[in-house]
Amino acid sequence: MSEAVARPDVVARLADAIRSRSARVCIVGMGYVGLPLAQTFLDAGFPVIGFDIDPEKVTSLRKGRSYIERIPSASIAAMRAGGRFDVSNDPAVFAQADAILICVPTPLTANGEPDLSYVEATGESIAPHLQEGHLVVLESTTYPGTTEDILRPILERGGLRAEQDFFLAFSPEREDPGNRAFVTRTIPKVVGGVGPKSAELAQQLYAGAVDEVVPVTDTRVAEACKILENTYRAVNIALVNELKVLFDRMGVDVWEVIEAARTKPFGYQAFYPGPGLGGHCIPIDPFYLTWVARQYGLETQFIELAGRVNTAMPQYVVGRVAEALETRGRAIEGSRILVLGIAYKPDIDDTRESPAFPIITDLLERGAQVGFHDPFFQELPKKREFELDVPGLALTAENVAAQDCVLIVTDHASYDYPWLAEHAPLIVDTRGAMRSVPGARNVHPA
Repeated sequence: MSEAVARPDVVARLADAIRSRSARVCIVGMGYVGLPLAQTFLDAGFPVIGFDIDPEKVTSLRKGRSYIERIPSASIAAMRAGGRFDVSNDPAVFAQADAILICVPTPLTANGEPDLSYVEATGESIAPHLQEGHLVVLESTTYPGTTEDILRPILERGGLRAEQDFFLAFSPEREDPGNRAFVTRTIPKVVGGVGPKSAELAQQLYAGAVDEVVPVTDTRVAEACKILENTYRAVNIALVNELKVLFDRMGVDVWEVIEAARTKPFGYQAFYPGPGLGGHCIPIDPFYLTWVARQYGLETQFIELAGRVNTAMPQYVVGRVAEALETRGRAIEGSRILVLGIAYKPDIDDTRESPAFPIITDLLERGAQVGFHDPFFQELPKKREFELDVPGLALTAENVAAQDCVLIVTDHASYDYPWLAEHAPLIVDTRGAMRSVPGARNVHPA
């Protein structure tokens, strides 16, 4: 923790601006995390500047158009109409802000190591415009030590010192796309600073916009908190995925087992199997922890095993498709297969790390004729690691009946599963969606 002492007038000036809601909040990254955060601060009465390096996003927001399903264009238009929400891709806007919240991606490299290039590039963009009294908060999920060891030195290159001239904190994003029960305002906000004044000011800022702030000792604790949350989910999903494979072999319905187990009122939380992990956090964050563990000469064997189990699920699904087709005297090669759902989970327009993409890739490599349907996508989104030419198909009785197999990858609520059972010659179900259709004889679990 820094021993620097901030000038009282600098602290008071920012605290007063936060208290009066006149503090200008700049949010870097107008994606699934940053845009809802911008809306939350606007609703709380703060003026907001949205920053994104993607000119198309900037143009869309300036015109009042949304590109995220859960935030309608009418909401963006209302945000713009109030005159307190501006959007830019010019780093000069950082100088106009009082608080800068960084919500940029933290993916993995091709070698499975942390890729902090977006965080570093953002720090480099902010540094020339950093001013006395600025509060900078990193929200991007990362390993413990990133804020202090990576971001802080970049920001201090110009001579200003954290906790003395400007303030620096970490507060992990906890967004859950598609979850209607919790929004940014109602999800408790964990906050840790590089020093007491940074922590205090960051807590005051978030307390002005969200219902509950959870203070922790420092940035490292806050960073470790988010890693723990997502590693917990990844490990438990791996466990139930492994049990699914075992129970399928034993002829036991894993979905019925889970429903029975969840009736226990203590000591058990239900996790559900699937075709693989998706989303920006759960498939990635545990590997940040395994990487940093190696820097300390340790191995996280439990976490790495869970990663191998979850990563293998798309291949397992394709194997189940092959087995199901064999019951009809067909092979994957030459078969017409319709993939239902390419979002990483139901009822959202987010395909980050979706298992649909490795599944489709494997099917194509085995010679299948693959099409897809997803209510949120007319075309298959382009991915830097996947180059797929797969047509989108209308979900008509004729198209469904013409398939050799319909593969349910994402169980969107809008799908009519009894209708699918009526028209599809063969269904491979990775989500247990067809359990709502008793008596369907053309369904194979996967």
